[in-house]
Amino acid sequence: MSPDDLERLAARTWRGLEQERLGDWLLRASGGFTGRANSALVVGDPPGPLPEAVAAVHRWYTDRGLQPMAQVPLPGGEPADAAFAAAGWETVEDVLVLTADLTGWGPPDVPVDLAPKPDDAWLTGYRYRGTPLPPVAREVLLGADDVTFAAVRLDPSPAPLAAVARGAVADGWLVVTAVTVDERYRRRGLATAVMAALASWGRERGAGSCLLQVVESNEPALALYARLGFTEHHRYHYRLGVPPERRPH
Repeated sequence: MSPDDLERLAARTWRGLEQERLGDWLLRASGGFTGRANSALVVGDPPGPLPEAVAAVHRWYTDRGLQPMAQVPLPGGEPADAAFAAAGWETVEDVLVLTADLTGWGPPDVPVDLAPKPDDAWLTGYRYRGTPLPPVAREVLLGADDVTFAAVRLDPSPAPLAAVARGAVADGWLVVTAVTVDERYRRRGLATAVMAALASWGRERGAGSCLLQVVESNEPALALYARLGFTEHHRYHYRLGVPPERRPH
């Protein structure tokens, strides 16, 4: 599967609350929660010249009070990336898209609960970029046709969940997101446990492959996923639109 096709598939498992097409590009807005739900997915061709498309993306996000942002997969997105760069859009570090075969994964070593919706404990356990979730997060998290929420509890409530993760299946792919292990419970194999539970859930729904995204600087996560058999399929980065006073003249 090409990077563009895999990104289209992944977008179906983490939808923007508002979505609009700009030719083949997909504009997504969700109150600012996560880059994937608040950026233009730049795959395929826009309806006109690239500089005009870049300007249209900037207007669309500015009209909604959001930071203009574009998700540009590489390889394949080089011409569009150059157009954003020419308009002064800045880059954020690369995100690696990793894939693995789901066959041969064993069962989790600890009990993992799966639920079709995230409860308050799950939402508290998912620390997006180390911060509590905004109110809009629950609706974004439910934005997939076939989704589950994994949780590990090692101590009775009101102790926090030890680990959480989210899985969604589309066209034979398990897309894993939101893997979070509470710092008090790290180095116990809990990330591997939730991955194993999601893999079993995904296989029951016909998934044979798994996809996840990791920022390039997250070395512990990359080491974990390498041990699980993940390899880099492609990567992407975000381009951020800059205000007029900061644009090149």
